[in-house]
Amino acid sequence: MKLAVLAALIAVHANAADTLTIMGRSWDVPVAADWKAEEGILRLATFRGPLPGPRRPIQFALTDVPDYHRLTIEADLMPLDRSLLIVLAYRDPAHFDYAHLSIDAAEQQPVHNGIFHVYGGERVRISAERGPAAFAASGRWYHVTVSHDSNTGTIEVAVDGRAVPALRAVDLSLGPGRVGVGSFDETGAFKNIKITAAK
Repeated sequence: MKLAVLAALIAVHANAADTLTIMGRSWDVPVAADWKAEEGILRLATFRGPLPGPRRPIQFALTDVPDYHRLTIEADLMPLDRSLLIVLAYRDPAHFDYAHLSIDAAEQQPVHNGIFHVYGGERVRISAERGPAAFAASGRWYHVTVSHDSNTGTIEVAVDGRAVPALRAVDLSLGPGRVGVGSFDETGAFKNIKITAAK
């Protein structure tokens, strides 16, 4: 069963992947019809729930980044429902980390508003469940900064210049990897994405 699910994940993000070009980057997406790239905004217009098997997101756009020790991702995000996510340290469909930014505080909803780790199975929360939600409400833009130090494994997220305690974690298992934006099973919009990689 695990092999079948992994094969399906690989098919979604590799064999069936489409490519969009926006903000000076190429983005691999599972199904191009689910996304709209226009006027400098990348929109996830159609949501798809996770595949059967280990629960982890599949609906995100991935871009390549140079090998790095330190990575900073800056972007403006607009959730159209409750949450969006930023993927980092992506190796393959079964090995990556992601920051799940939500209007829910982690204490209320432990599978929202946190840093999550996927390593061959179900996603696992690796950040604390304390502090306020990342987003105050849906339907407006937020400026998000994600920092990843591949040497120390530290991942930190700030929203509108404010550090979010529930969005800080350490993961030494993955190191540098691809970067992505998307959602677990909702829709949203992304613009002004700037990715800085340093050795």
